[in-house]
Amino acid sequence: MTASPLSIGIVQCALGDAREANVTRVEGLIREAALRGAKIIVTPELFEGPYFPQTEDEHAFDLAAPLDSHPTVGRMQALAEELGVVLPISFFERAGQAYYNSVVTIDADGKLLGAYRKSHIPDGPGYEEKFYFRPGDTGFRVWNTRHGNVGVGICWDQWFPEAARSMALQGAEALLYPTAIGSEPDAPDEDSQAAWRRVMVGHAVANAMPVAAANRIGAEAGLTFYGSSFVCDQRGDLCAGLGRDEEGVATVSFDRDALRRYRANWGFFRDRRPDLYERLVADEPLE
Repeated sequence: MTASPLSIGIVQCALGDAREANVTRVEGLIREAALRGAKIIVTPELFEGPYFPQTEDEHAFDLAAPLDSHPTVGRMQALAEELGVVLPISFFERAGQAYYNSVVTIDADGKLLGAYRKSHIPDGPGYEEKFYFRPGDTGFRVWNTRHGNVGVGICWDQWFPEAARSMALQGAEALLYPTAIGSEPDAPDEDSQAAWRRVMVGHAVANAMPVAAANRIGAEAGLTFYGSSFVCDQRGDLCAGLGRDEEGVATVSFDRDALRRYRANWGFFRDRRPDLYERLVADEPLE
């Protein structure tokens, strides 16, 4: 039986306004991507508002809400069901006394498939996430959606090949990364855009599957976000992308059967040697 296409859309926009304006903007772009044929649509990290972890402010904890009563998640469930699309939605989660940077994956019928909590939490000038977010406790997860099996990481996760490989081993057909990244306040001449894209292209090549990343744009306080959202194919070739300051969407469709055959043909998973990989899970060098 021939599998349906894997149709991925990415959304890129400025997100410096209040929650309602930002969510409305993202919703409009999701609708545009769906009109262009996207069935799995990736939006930026923490898109409800400005990127608040630039500084440490206890009032920002008021932005969090539990998953089961989160207003934006509920709104996106209705949108996913209306459009028949899969939406991995980034949100600031409050769970008891803990706070997480999370993504909930909503299937094309509006059903919540579950949450992933960001595993790797950055801490540096302009990206002070450790003040807000507990390291995720879900492990890396893959969602078997109506339109394909996807692994979803969050921003800093995208720099770690172990995260990508873990999701690939769980059966992902594509890797998706909601993102908020831009300038470095303590190094104004440094531009990480090329390396940021290059590391994810490496994940695509090493795991023989498409990768998509959705970033924000615009200046917010001390950061200027560099956009450059993209989708690449299983060989790492760029299939679609947006500029550094371009608001909009891009969509790409892949033949899932062809992707499966490509992965099998290259043998990356056949030739793995887990018996030799102890150093990957050791905190200290092994003797």
